[in-house]
Amino acid sequence: MNILDQLAGHARERTEQAKRELPCERLQAEVLRLPRGDFAFEKALKKDGLAFICECKKASPSKGLIAENFPYLEIARDYEAAGADAVSVLTEPKWFLGSDRYLSEIAAAVSIPCLRKDFTVDPYMIYQARVLGAAAVLLICAILSREQLADFLDCCDDLGLSALVEAHDEAEIETALSVGARIIGVNNRNLKDFSVDTERSRRLRSLIPPEVLFVSESGVRDGKDTAVLREIGADAVLVGEALMRAEDRTAMLRKLRGL
Repeated sequence: MNILDQLAGHARERTEQAKRELPCERLQAEVLRLPRGDFAFEKALKKDGLAFICECKKASPSKGLIAENFPYLEIARDYEAAGADAVSVLTEPKWFLGSDRYLSEIAAAVSIPCLRKDFTVDPYMIYQARVLGAAAVLLICAILSREQLADFLDCCDDLGLSALVEAHDEAEIETALSVGARIIGVNNRNLKDFSVDTERSRRLRSLIPPEVLFVSESGVRDGKDTAVLREIGADAVLVGEALMRAEDRTAMLRKLRGL
């Protein structure tokens, strides 16, 4: 079993435990008391030029502990002040040391939209994301069937949430397009073996029509990388480790933005 399978399996276990603590009917009732989302994440990525989704991430399966000191609210506020268009917040607790609390507190502290970065395997997790204050969720083609992907996208649309649909190859992009994904992210990191191929975004870009937002994820280290992504017509880039390891995250983001 590769790490992606393990992450998905643990997400199912977490969801079943959460359902025991808060049944789906009660969670849905909480969602219904909230105003419908307005697809703020999509709107943020439609800006002119390259949009930046900046990640709050304490650890990862491939790198282990990234940020022993993790002042997540300060990090998110720094991102916003430096011109980030959205914040990605890891909520996966076992391998990424994430927390739902990080998301709820960050969403309340910044005015830019937040992406719940987790391994969504059940509609319950989409309802959770809405209650936690997320404007978007991650849907990974590699761990969902076509039918699940279509159902989850419908659920997001009903709630006014955006869905970042992550693909790794041509077949997954075809699947994402066939179910009506409006935002497709190409992950340059292979979550099955952790190898990084930044050429993947360049190779797959032409398969995504211009009316669908294209996000390049992982492997961005400096301004040269972002310049290449601008050249191939990326709408947005998701940056995590390069920012989390920077001594001055604000300065690093400005460099990545070409300022």
